Amino acid sequence: MEHMLLLFMFFIPILGITDGTETEQDFTWHLKKIPQIVSERTFSLDSPKFEAKTKLELNSVCGIECQKKLPVPSLSDLKDLLSYETVFENGTRTLTEVNVLGLVLDPAGNTTTRRSPRKKRQIYGTDSRFSIYDKRFMTNFPFNTAVKISTGCSGILISPKHVLTAAHCLHNGKDYVKGSKRLRVGLMRTKSRGDGRKRKGAKRSRREVSAAQEDPEVATEPRRQSKGGGRKQRRSGRKQGTSDGVPSFQWTRVKSTHIPKGWFKGVSGDIALDYDYAVLELKRPHKRKYMELGISPTIKMMPGSMIHFSGFDNDRSGQLVYRFCSISDESNDLFYQYCDAEPGSTGSGVYLRLKEPNKKKWKRKIIAVYSGHQWVEVNGEQQDYNVAVRITPLKYAQICFWIHGNDENCTRG
Repeated sequence: MEHMLLLFMFFIPILGITDGTETEQDFTWHLKKIPQIVSERTFSLDSPKFEAKTKLELNSVCGIECQKKLPVPSLSDLKDLLSYETVFENGTRTLTEVNVLGLVLDPAGNTTTRRSPRKKRQIYGTDSRFSIYDKRFMTNFPFNTAVKISTGCSGILISPKHVLTAAHCLHNGKDYVKGSKRLRVGLMRTKSRGDGRKRKGAKRSRREVSAAQEDPEVATEPRRQSKGGGRKQRRSGRKQGTSDGVPSFQWTRVKSTHIPKGWFKGVSGDIALDYDYAVLELKRPHKRKYMELGISPTIKMMPGSMIHFSGFDNDRSGQLVYRFCSISDESNDLFYQYCDAEPGSTGSGVYLRLKEPNKKKWKRKIIAVYSGHQWVEVNGEQQDYNVAVRITPLKYAQICFWIHGNDENCTRG
């Protein structure tokens, strides 16, 4: 039944109601000319301490209500906020200053669209998440693009060597978190022939031992005990039919990470949710299908105002969890939405499916990064929301620049 619902959600034609009759609506990816991000100077910085604790819920951040009160960032502000730090696997760190070309500033500032009153908490009423057990889904697009980050978050493949995730999974605004010095990305794989069991008494390779010592995640995830020993795996409330649906992970080292300077200090002086994104460059390319970036459309341009994302929620250990939901509020940089989610899914790529221009083919693209369950100030009080950071033309240009190293491949998106 669950599989049938997933198929229904993925392939149902998009219909609208006009004067009581059903009409097919035209939801299309509209390619836009985007600004250029150009590297100007790169400086060496002191190596990070890597002493911060990972926090999957953030307080005192500037959300939609806070953004309404802020002045429109000037070109000088944007150049500063879009400058970025790069941390390499050997612990060295650089700061790259950038210039922004071809940008037309919007004098209207940050606008907000509100659709309905907010509910509260990370799970809204009945839990509408789906654990993906069937390997036919798990190992195929789009679910195969979801990855696990060794600091406890999720991410999504955006190129043969790059992963998009949330900045707070790596940095708390003041320092890099513990574990981000030897960062790894876990790519899903179903159990191979023999269920991953080794012959009794067989030795682990030097690489396996080293990885296990450095990362507890690496030690526990891929190796499953045969019956009779070891810890029992935690199960969700939904019954799992077979062990085939439990993924193991192929862990890959991260060569470098990029985080925008805006995450360290936004225009308001506080941590800015709209810069809660980061890109990881893998040491070795993978051979899986990845998902392309897209510029986030407005709510009105989304079928049913719906978004989708998959991640590794902490309360469903070892499972890939998919969800879809409607957006309730939006600003120029953020989505507030009702998606049921728990810590561990932060950093997931939020995507939707629209038609390609002048084609009948539908295509999924990433339009936001799930920032997680956040506490923000609304009318002088702290309220909780599930928040996603929209990929704007400027963010598209920056992420594309991080992937390709130049702006030639990033002129339209």
